[in-house]
Amino acid sequence: MAATSPCMIALLRSSGHRWRLSPSATATSPPRLRTLPPCRCRLNPSSSSSSSNRPAAVSMAPSNLRHGLIAPVHATAAGGGGGGAATAPSSGLPSLVGAVHLVVSLGIVLASDKYLKQAFAAAAIKFPSALFGMFCVFSVLVVLDAVAPALAKGFMDFFEPATLFIQRWLPLFYVPSLVVLPLAVRDVPAASGLKIFLITFGGWFASLTVAGYTALTVRKIVKTQLIPAEPMSKPSPFATLEFWAWGAIFVASFAAAYVNPTALGTTARTCLPFLLASTVLGYMVGSGLPSGVKQVLHPIICCALSADLAAVAYGYLSRSGVDAVLGDYLTKTPSNPGAGDVLMGFLGSVIISFAFSMFKQRKLVKRHAAEIFTSIAIASTFSLYSTAVLGRLIGLEPTLTLSILPRCITVALALSIVSFFEGVNSSLTAAVVVLTGLIGANFVQAAMDRLGLNDPIARGIGTASSAHGLGTAALSAKEPEALPFCAIAYGLTGIFGSLICSVPAVRQSLVFIAG
Repeated sequence: MAATSPCMIALLRSSGHRWRLSPSATATSPPRLRTLPPCRCRLNPSSSSSSSNRPAAVSMAPSNLRHGLIAPVHATAAGGGGGGAATAPSSGLPSLVGAVHLVVSLGIVLASDKYLKQAFAAAAIKFPSALFGMFCVFSVLVVLDAVAPALAKGFMDFFEPATLFIQRWLPLFYVPSLVVLPLAVRDVPAASGLKIFLITFGGWFASLTVAGYTALTVRKIVKTQLIPAEPMSKPSPFATLEFWAWGAIFVASFAAAYVNPTALGTTARTCLPFLLASTVLGYMVGSGLPSGVKQVLHPIICCALSADLAAVAYGYLSRSGVDAVLGDYLTKTPSNPGAGDVLMGFLGSVIISFAFSMFKQRKLVKRHAAEIFTSIAIASTFSLYSTAVLGRLIGLEPTLTLSILPRCITVALALSIVSFFEGVNSSLTAAVVVLTGLIGANFVQAAMDRLGLNDPIARGIGTASSAHGLGTAALSAKEPEALPFCAIAYGLTGIFGSLICSVPAVRQSLVFIAG
């Protein structure tokens, strides 16, 4: 709940701008109503059989409204009539309703993920529980869309605040393993570290090439015409109030932990608020850097450095040492969680949220199924087996090779995949996944240009299949036409990789190849 508090505080600040079309407002400013496009008033769910059949302007209006309730933006004049905007009355009620909606929808997703984990653990089922939850949600949406489209739309609308919240803060959930990387690689020899980097960089380029050219080849065979996709929602920039709120949490909790290191019972719980705040502040600062600086200092790197600096400062002042603080950052103990455990607790929810993005783009998936599924199946299989082969050829230790097998798969599912194998280093897994994403974010566009991958489908699938979410975020800023295919491939690559690794014969073959 600590992660959502500043969002709720900033929520109240922006409510006046987002809800100006109340009855009292319309009575005093009729000219402003007439300047609005008619399509923004068509909020009747029954006007269409499903959300995918609506025009882009109509489908985006409700989404933008809900987006404003989750991630506030600075007040600006809408449409062409900005004259009387300042005189419209504001009310805290819509903001309160939006906050409650966010908490309830996100709480249901988190509770579902927790329940599934407990049920799978009790039944000794190794298959990723969140992936099963994702399939269940997607199946429910498909069935509802077939028998009662209005219910499917209502289901999507209800959970949209949760999915937008997850989308906005997604990079934070990848960071904890990168923060504690100094502890994870301490026992890894320098020579092995160099081999891991070579496999990561060379494997990324090879996976991009295989996925991209596979998509191009299949497109030439099927010759399916490209059509516009459903609009994709984008997170809004962070508000100043959010930054100051997290800054206040950091200062107050850091001082409290310094005065009494066990004020909340354990050092991990006491350090949790300021370590979480330092991670969030690093992400906010990194997200606001100029694009040229981001190519060198990615927001995730900035985020991890911020948390590590806070750990160094507290370790020095408290004389506990940085290793002890990093150990409190990610304890992996449910009864004594640290800041990293709180953030990684959202990873299962990230997987479940894939169901909503795939359902939204279901028509696109159906139309281009040949390109999408063929490319993802080949690229995912190639990525896993090529990593095992390269590790064996250059003499990397088998346990380290197995730890980096899912290098091209998003962290949420990569950790589930390596849990199938014995003796792996999960912190190294997450760090290599993030490193792969950073390589893709910086070099994927130039590499695809050199390879001649100019088709939006090939570019989208190639990017997501080789560099998952970080590569997707980098590509979407300049190539929005490829974003839907990135979003689809981003989730499906991890899903397919998890499915094939759940087969015992596949796992045994990978272990045999790795040595």
